[in-house]
Amino acid sequence: MNLNQTLSLSCKLTNPELQQRKKKAISNLNQLLLEKQELANGYSYRFAGSDPMIDLVTDFVKIERLCCDFFHFNMAISNDNILWLTITGPERVKNFIAKELEL
Repeated sequence: MNLNQTLSLSCKLTNPELQQRKKKAISNLNQLLLEKQELANGYSYRFAGSDPMIDLVTDFVKIERLCCDFFHFNMAISNDNILWLTITGPERVKNFIAKELEL
């Protein structure tokens, strides 16, 4: 993408079933969130590093990739059973994450 291009920050999900899956995934993550760290260009979220939590976060990323292709995802799982999900992106994405994801 050309850096001079204006990036449209909007959800591309139009299918009601996918919208419902996204809403449920965000609700599940909110209930299990242990810590949130603000970054210059996004946020990092800490969760338990259990296999079911890894599955929930992976499902969330799969859904978000469909609607918000401008997000950059990074998932790190440490030996002490901690999972960090970092969501970043281009300029203005931080406000979009806070509003759209409500995490």
